[in-house]
Amino acid sequence: MKGIKLIETAFRDAHQSLLATRMRTEDMLPIAEQMDDIGYFSLEAWGGATFDTCIRYLNEDPWERLTSLKEYVKKTPIQMLLRGQNLVGYKHYPDDIVKKFVEKSYSNGVDIFRIFDALNDLRNMKYSIKVAKDQGAHVQGVISYTISPYHTIDKFVEIAKELESYECDSVAIKDMAGLISPSKTYDLIKALKEETDLMVNLHCHCTSGMTTMSYYAACVAGVDLLDTAISPLSGGTSQPPTESIVAALQDTEYDTKLNLKSLNLIKKYFEELKEKYSSLLDPLAETVDTDVLIYQIPGGMLSNLVSQLKEQNALDRYEDVLLEMPRVREEMGYPPLVTPTSQIVGIQAVMNVLGGERYKMVSNEVKDYFRGAYGKSPAEVDPEIYKKIIGDEEPITCRHADLLDPQYENYKKEGEKLGIIHKDEDILTYALYPAIAPKFLKGELEAEPLEPPIDESESIANLEAIPTEFNVGVDGDTFNVKVMPTGYADIEESENAPSGPVEGGIESSIQGMVLKIKVKPGDSVNPGDVVAVIEAMKMENNIEAEEAGTVENIFVSEGDAVNNGDILMIIK
Repeated sequence: MKGIKLIETAFRDAHQSLLATRMRTEDMLPIAEQMDDIGYFSLEAWGGATFDTCIRYLNEDPWERLTSLKEYVKKTPIQMLLRGQNLVGYKHYPDDIVKKFVEKSYSNGVDIFRIFDALNDLRNMKYSIKVAKDQGAHVQGVISYTISPYHTIDKFVEIAKELESYECDSVAIKDMAGLISPSKTYDLIKALKEETDLMVNLHCHCTSGMTTMSYYAACVAGVDLLDTAISPLSGGTSQPPTESIVAALQDTEYDTKLNLKSLNLIKKYFEELKEKYSSLLDPLAETVDTDVLIYQIPGGMLSNLVSQLKEQNALDRYEDVLLEMPRVREEMGYPPLVTPTSQIVGIQAVMNVLGGERYKMVSNEVKDYFRGAYGKSPAEVDPEIYKKIIGDEEPITCRHADLLDPQYENYKKEGEKLGIIHKDEDILTYALYPAIAPKFLKGELEAEPLEPPIDESESIANLEAIPTEFNVGVDGDTFNVKVMPTGYADIEESENAPSGPVEGGIESSIQGMVLKIKVKPGDSVNPGDVVAVIEAMKMENNIEAEEAGTVENIFVSEGDAVNNGDILMIIK
């Protein structure tokens, strides 16, 4: 058997898992050339949450990161993670956006596209696979691994066979929660090697503590590729350490042939770099969390929840939330917990527990999920929950993108009108993130500091209400959400808004960013009309009018940050 090839994740998934995706391009370039000399199969360096984080937090152009890396990485393919029809966003985009994005990603330096769909609905992967293949790229189709009565080896092999029919070059088992056991690893990879002619890649996170054993079982079963992270950025919610895997396989038939001394130089660089980002490192993210074996929830979600519940003296709700997540997942048809379904399930579970009533508050994404806008769930959703959320609305049964009109030219015209388009890639940035892209492309954003000051004014611990401020970790990013009883004013209000409860005042029900204002002063509204949309934790939440009336004042604009309880507008 030929030796195993390694995919290094330091530039993407490793820092996404441990450092909230905050590694700057300036810290990648000094070591890129040395990493190019190691002999990796590829360097995963783009996609996933990196695109969003670049413009939202780092004030970096993600396209420039890609082209800059390509100047230093000449021999090793650069790999990206693409969410199928979601691209690097959190909803389905029409085919014209998908085509342009994949083409530009390839021309700017992506050699290998790892393409997945959160529901393993291959209808949502087929078009992006085709476009990437048309460019001449290596395409790796993904099986999102999870455990449920509906996720069997036979089902996974069926997915792989269809991916092979799409002319994928390899197949990856994406085990985002570290759930795959050594025996399941062996059985699945053995079956994939026997039933397909594809190269097989195993991608695991170390959350459960089983991963290094599963990696060796994968080698015995015939795996071709393994994902690893240089040791300072390995373990916990990241991948197994590169050096350890290299050493373990030396002098065996699986020998990677990589040089440990060369890797040690890479290690020393990232050891020093890790100190720079130490303020972002959650020690819990680096540890084994065997709760994942019981609740099947990625470790980052658990560690952030524990931390926040402790701060709010509400740790007694921890078990309630843990028990609620699998319940919500079952009611939603057992989706694998990976972006965006990890957010959709996790946030809904927390809302169900802290909101006092199950499904009293639901995001637009939860509604879209039940409608079928994300694709077909692995199992049928709970009909009672469906009715509570969607009513008698008929679900979408076709590929959702088939219902979407082309949008690229519209975004091009809008962007040119706003004066934010300087290259074709800017059109795509605007199309993917229309709420935050304009400020970024105008140069109005600043990179967040590495050690952000603690704002004591945001504490609501003294309110005589159930503690409902919490952090939710999503694929390495941490998002703060506050849900407060109606009638309370948040400690920090919007700049021009009145303080405290106001007659006719429409409050934000969550902390986030104003995505859309649906009304203007003088408009008449009816109860239940959507007057604004707030984006929080990458989810959209409708703000509705409670009574009929006329919009008198609006205190916020699209793109503004708001806290829970901020007065958005007055309707008299």
